[in-house]
Amino acid sequence: MKQGLIHVYMGDGKGKTTAAVGQCVRAAGAGLRVVFVQFMKGRTTSELNSLQRLENVKILRSEKDFGFYAQMSEGDRTEITKIHNELINKVTILVNEGNCDLVVLDELTYPYEWNLIRRESVEELICHKPEQLELIITGRNPAPIVLEQADYITEMKMIRHPYEQGITAREGIEF
Repeated sequence: MKQGLIHVYMGDGKGKTTAAVGQCVRAAGAGLRVVFVQFMKGRTTSELNSLQRLENVKILRSEKDFGFYAQMSEGDRTEITKIHNELINKVTILVNEGNCDLVVLDELTYPYEWNLIRRESVEELICHKPEQLELIITGRNPAPIVLEQADYITEMKMIRHPYEQGITAREGIEF
């Protein structure tokens, strides 16, 4: 790959992570080295079970599930910030060593917005990525710097969602 671009999958609709996972599968199928970094989520999900089966996909994420931001204690927020900073440092090392062709920063917009990650590290990676690196960022309400750097911006808009009818997330469909 000669020219890597930046993709942003954003919005309040379902499908941001799913789209990123689909791109990982496509890239892995083409023999590219993929690093999938997941922020904010710690529970097991079906899409990660699939990615783990692909030999050229590396997954970096928290092993602990902290739940929703509004329900986190100050101690939880301190702990998850430390984990997020470790994740961004690990992926930056992999990028700088040239050990990946595609990087997904899944749910990055949330820790960035809520100061649960060192913003300077994120900005450095986004603004100074190697030319050939393909980068995907997912989440709601991306910061202006993310949108300014993006080559692709795709918005998932919720029109209707089963949650509104009391149907909770279903394994294999929403997680």
